[in-house]
Amino acid sequence: MPSLKDIKKRIGSVKSTQQITKAMKMVAAAKLRRAQEAAVSARPYAEKLHSVVSRLAQSEEIDDQPLLKQRGVERALVVLMTADRGLCGGFNASVSKEAERFIRQNKQGFSAIDLMIIGRKGRDFLKNRVGDNITKVHENITTDATYKTAQLIGQEVVDAYCEEKYDAVYVIYNAFQSAIVQIVTVERILPIQPQETEEVYEASLDYLYEPNQGAVLSQLLPKMVEVQIFRGLLESNASEQGARMSSMDSASRNAAEMIDKLTLQYNRARQAAITKELMEIISGAESVK
Repeated sequence: MPSLKDIKKRIGSVKSTQQITKAMKMVAAAKLRRAQEAAVSARPYAEKLHSVVSRLAQSEEIDDQPLLKQRGVERALVVLMTADRGLCGGFNASVSKEAERFIRQNKQGFSAIDLMIIGRKGRDFLKNRVGDNITKVHENITTDATYKTAQLIGQEVVDAYCEEKYDAVYVIYNAFQSAIVQIVTVERILPIQPQETEEVYEASLDYLYEPNQGAVLSQLLPKMVEVQIFRGLLESNASEQGARMSSMDSASRNAAEMIDKLTLQYNRARQAAITKELMEIISGAESVK
């Protein structure tokens, strides 16, 4: 049975840990609000851009636009978005397992699948599982992701696709729903798949394009890839902060329960020690008589 000193030391250690988890929860909550606002604000822009591109693509020859052209199933690139830090529950593990499952199952029938990882934790998780598929790792960009960062990654992906290094590009990330719900999402960003537009009022409008419709579409298609990557980074960042806040809240509550149990154990041990001392005193007094 541990001594009173050991139990008291353990209580102090758990209290120190609880202070850390509470502080991390408060920091994550503050970051979550900003990250959530950024993620939610980016959704309408991305959806509207997809709608505009789809409208333009319906009346444009696909062969003239390499980012719209469907190819074979030779080689694919998967862009995995994880975090650089842990202590956020199953956030990193769930999305990394989905990437591993995507590569191993290979339902699309690609002859080879390369993996570009954003975030240190994804690399640490997958380097011993599908390490041969990892071609590039970006670190220290998830905490403060900017459009400039997404633009550089998007240009890299578009250039590789236009050079026909890949026949398809997918992104895997955690889509933010709430502080306790993050949905692992797999999206194909290349080749771009125009959505069906059913707006009757838009079909009746006649737009003028300068210099021409094909030139406008050529500028919007790479921009759309960049926006999709940027949106994924924002969604992943918001999901990370939500997962960390929930994880630290759970850790704080577990620490409180452990402190209660240790305090009860300490009081019982202390009471037993006092009772033992009283018994010794009484026994000594009786022996003197």
